[in-house]
Amino acid sequence: MPPDIDLFTLTLLCMAALAAGWIDAVVGGGGLLLLPALLVGLPHTPAAYVLGTNKSTAIVGTTAAAVTYVRKAPIDVRTAVRIGLAAAAGSLAGAFFAAGLNSEVLRPLIMAVLLAVLAFVLCRPAFGTAPAPSGPVGRRRIVAAVLVAGLGIGFYDGLIGPGTGAFLVVALAAILHMDLVASSATAKVVNVCTNVGALTMFAVQGTVLWQLGALLALFNLVGGMVGARMALKRGAGFVRGVLVVVVVALLCKLAYDQWLAV
Repeated sequence: MPPDIDLFTLTLLCMAALAAGWIDAVVGGGGLLLLPALLVGLPHTPAAYVLGTNKSTAIVGTTAAAVTYVRKAPIDVRTAVRIGLAAAAGSLAGAFFAAGLNSEVLRPLIMAVLLAVLAFVLCRPAFGTAPAPSGPVGRRRIVAAVLVAGLGIGFYDGLIGPGTGAFLVVALAAILHMDLVASSATAKVVNVCTNVGALTMFAVQGTVLWQLGALLALFNLVGGMVGARMALKRGAGFVRGVLVVVVVALLCKLAYDQWLAV
């Protein structure tokens, strides 16, 4: 446990981990809540340790959500695993370079990607709400999903991490023509693989605060299980609504921290 963390800060981090688990399970992007919370709560901790601890927390909630989805949602596990293996390789590479990342560049990078996601979703009102077409997915689309959602987003997850789940949901829905519930379910399987790859590299580099990560993981686990059940019960329209609200709220928070906070 970091020596300079007080009980109030620890409590806030636990609540952030709980909320992040819920958000991650419903639509992805819980790291966009938890990572800024860790950056604020551990202001003197190097960025690599913050990223590694965030990953040790997220992997638990994401795994719980993935198990819940696989049990109750119809997904192509074989395709998800293919993309996931590529994502694990990409996240290993990203985590390798994360050790030299300055925390000052995290916020603008996350904001830029969030803006792109928000513009895409808002410009396509029916995106991810229509039922997925029947029949097998073409080989070209699977290859594209492996390259974009696997290697590409996997690398981003290892390098920075926050928003990976949301980006996976959007990418899988767009490339493989899934509805948002099926896309979110598939994204959780892929996200588990990226978390394993990135956490392995952070662990090898010794940049994980394991005690703090274990505590936050318990709260993340509860949030992940509750969120997955809600998404399955309420459907694609609910997932899309949460996606838009989460992205807008996080953009406002990051913009405030970037330009208005003293």
